[in-house]
Amino acid sequence: MSDATKLPAGFGRLWTAQTVSSLGDGVMHAALPLLALTLTRDPMVLAVVTAAGTLPWLLFGVLGGALVDRWDRRRTMWVTDAARAVLLAVPAAAAALDVLSIPLLTAVAFLLALGSLFFDTAATAYLPDLLGRDPAQLERANARLRGTQTAASGFAGPPAGSALLALGRSVPLLADAVSFALSALLVRSLPAVPRPVASARESLLRQARAGASYVFRDRLLLGLALRPAVGNIAFLAVETVLPLFARERLGIGAFGFGLLLTAEAAGGLLGAGVASFLGRRLGTGTALTCTATIEGLAIVGLAAAPNAYVAGRARAVCGAGIGATMVLGPSLRQAIVPARLMGRVASTSRMLSMCAAPFGAFLGGGLANAYGLRTPLYVAAGLLLTMTAVTATMTSNRRVEAALSDARLDPVAESAVRTSST
Repeated sequence: MSDATKLPAGFGRLWTAQTVSSLGDGVMHAALPLLALTLTRDPMVLAVVTAAGTLPWLLFGVLGGALVDRWDRRRTMWVTDAARAVLLAVPAAAAALDVLSIPLLTAVAFLLALGSLFFDTAATAYLPDLLGRDPAQLERANARLRGTQTAASGFAGPPAGSALLALGRSVPLLADAVSFALSALLVRSLPAVPRPVASARESLLRQARAGASYVFRDRLLLGLALRPAVGNIAFLAVETVLPLFARERLGIGAFGFGLLLTAEAAGGLLGAGVASFLGRRLGTGTALTCTATIEGLAIVGLAAAPNAYVAGRARAVCGAGIGATMVLGPSLRQAIVPARLMGRVASTSRMLSMCAAPFGAFLGGGLANAYGLRTPLYVAAGLLLTMTAVTATMTSNRRVEAALSDARLDPVAESAVRTSST
């Protein structure tokens, strides 16, 4: 681990850009479904708008990662956010002219998510180059990014989106466009870093397949990918029935349900803050096993909760586990994956988790209909704990240290496939 105590100045600009963009995402997270609700009351139509935001990861996840590994990462980020700012001007104008429609909102949701695919993958690949692939600095940087993302998109953004919508249907769309424009300007000012050079003779599809194979053949990376994939099945099973569970089993209304969601976000901030400490004290592998176990046990507590107070504490504990996991896992991946493969590995891992999510929603709904509202929660906890046991040896401290040692000993091999983007 490095003894460096200060992150480079360029990280501050990246941090600010992602914070501003996350605030805009939070605004749209609340405003987009509310905008759709002004146009239709059909639940299936509303579901189409929501589903459009997941399709790019399912359709283009691995190919998007391969493209990011071919392109300049910094340029990919600022061009993507500039494009999203321009895109949002279209529905904003349509709302102002009272011609907004469900097909237009669906297309916007899809294209915004496509932009997120490229921006998030490029940012994940850019960060280790900016920080010199130092594991300690990556953990510190990801803790800050995760914490502010949670605060901006989870706390500040949604209520701001609802408030802005009250001022007019085009207002939240314009606010999100401004956030993307500011983010693009900040990212444009980031320092250039060396980037990998893709082989001109290798097809895009072959490069994408090579990135996916790299994940599936490496037990550590596969373990890191399986946890969010299985976790998303479990968490979506919970989220699908949570509103009904809160009303019928806990006896809380809309305001109380909002507080229940906020409890998890508050726990997430705490978890992100202590992630590096846990990694140092327990070792990254053991820490990841502990945080996954905490998530599973917290869902058991939620399922058995006799009242809203106990349920809120269970959600906060679960959020803390998720927050720590989302710092430790990506930081480790960024430290050990070769730069030439970083985009493809990151997008493959994200695609696996996104593909798994719909299964969780159907699982939760089916179990609730057949066996009652608490059953999906117990099954979700069982999935999480089983996944933790299966992947414990895949992400052990011994395997983590071996991977970090290999990454430190191979700087020459990496430099052979890199060239300056300046």
